[in-house]
Amino acid sequence: MSNSEKSRELLKRYSIARIPFIAINTIEPGRALAILQSIAEELMLPFCVHSSTKGVYDLASDKNLCEDKSIYGAIDYMTEQMKRKQYQTIILTEIPDLSLENAESKQILSLVNLANESGGVVIVFTNSPIWNQLQRQGMIIKLDLPNEDEMVSIIHNCMDDYRGEITIEWDDSDIRQAALLLNGVTAIEAENVIAALIANKSIKKSDMDEVRQAKDRLFSDISGLEKIDVVRFAKDRLFADISGLERIEVDDSVKNVGGLQGLQRWLDEKRELLKPGKKDELTEKGLQPPRGILLVGVPGCGKSLSAKSISANWKLPLYRLDFATVQGKYVGQSEQQLRDALTTAENVSPCILWIDEIEKGLSGAMGDGGVSTRMVGQFLFWLQECKKQVFVVATANDVSMLPSELLRRGRFDELFFVDLPTEEERREIISLYMSKYLDLQFEGEFANKIIEISEGFTGADLESTIRDLTYRVIANPDFLLSKNNIVAAFENVVPLSQTSPERIANIRDWGKERAVPASGKPIGQQEIGAKKNVLRTRKVLV
Repeated sequence: MSNSEKSRELLKRYSIARIPFIAINTIEPGRALAILQSIAEELMLPFCVHSSTKGVYDLASDKNLCEDKSIYGAIDYMTEQMKRKQYQTIILTEIPDLSLENAESKQILSLVNLANESGGVVIVFTNSPIWNQLQRQGMIIKLDLPNEDEMVSIIHNCMDDYRGEITIEWDDSDIRQAALLLNGVTAIEAENVIAALIANKSIKKSDMDEVRQAKDRLFSDISGLEKIDVVRFAKDRLFADISGLERIEVDDSVKNVGGLQGLQRWLDEKRELLKPGKKDELTEKGLQPPRGILLVGVPGCGKSLSAKSISANWKLPLYRLDFATVQGKYVGQSEQQLRDALTTAENVSPCILWIDEIEKGLSGAMGDGGVSTRMVGQFLFWLQECKKQVFVVATANDVSMLPSELLRRGRFDELFFVDLPTEEERREIISLYMSKYLDLQFEGEFANKIIEISEGFTGADLESTIRDLTYRVIANPDFLLSKNNIVAAFENVVPLSQTSPERIANIRDWGKERAVPASGKPIGQQEIGAKKNVLRTRKVLV
């Protein structure tokens, strides 16, 4: 049974039982009204509706009943009706703030008390909390956004009217994929997306990219916002203003990441499980799609870049969760803001959720009153129970700060260790950036020399060296990009393996026991300080 069917069944039962107050938590008033209209017709009960544009009108006949379009006029009208008649129902689609004890809340409460005496029902649409005294007079029903099966039906209904008139290339698998992409949008938003495709006089396989882009446009306002409140977008959006969740733009330039072949093979395999057909097989066996990975290891070796690469290769939007901005100063605020951010991630799914340096947010800091511990528990519970296609990519540099419960088998699908790049990986990384930034082929004896010099370099060391050379070429037309100058640039780098060998050794010792090597090669294969007689110091290059 779908969510809307469950909501309809509850609303029907509450209407029969004449529960005096029903709050429907929804951002889709049109969809909620359609459900209530079907109930009114089935039960043959009069349902009145108030809106600021039409005033009070009969839901079945659309006949206007009260010219006063204010909420107060509607309350006065229904007060008189309930005094004279039994079993009256009023639906208030646009209500004032009922979260606190105020004049408006008390007026609604008076109407609810009258409804209780006359067998009437007061139904309100809201996406905000309800004053406790008013809430206790009735029941609250949450009407969630359409799930995948409901979205499939919505898309089918939109397209069926045009079959035979326009070319429609989508089969059931394509419709299922579109439904998955449109997770988190309202029924009317989904209908608008499909209507835009129909307006082109055809629906082609390639239009799936347009569906993906339309979803991105609907949620484009999520990034860069500071407040944590859940506010309306165009008066009826729930997730436009969540702090701590930032949309990260990625392009095809980050698809290829040098090295990390073991991680890449694992990701290629898991990507297949996200296809609609495979997803159905997983559901039949009671299994969830891949939940995510935890990347730990040496700083600067491609953990964060991997998150962007996954987003580009899987063609899924990337959102970054910043635990620092989620932290609040009031009791319970941090937990609530984390819950809001994770709910938002579900609403924008399918997506990649990138949590950079997760240890800083979930380290269990002393003196925080147990906030960190509760946030760890909340995050892990969500990670285990989330049913939406949110693939988490968490990264960590300081493994000593990671809570033990985060590392238990089964939390993430896999724990990968990103080590210093091997000789083969350095060759691949340097070749990639040489071609990208300098349009140079990286080969021959010259390449072998650079590979030797760059022993102990991180991926970030390699990229920054080539990027700095590119800056010099662009800034100084007289600069000669000779082999000697390239060699000098690499020799001028003091890598992390020289400045902090003990730190890297400790990280590696930890990874050997707990993690899978992202390179596909044994952890620690690249020796630290193999050339102890070579002590590098930096100098100004001219």
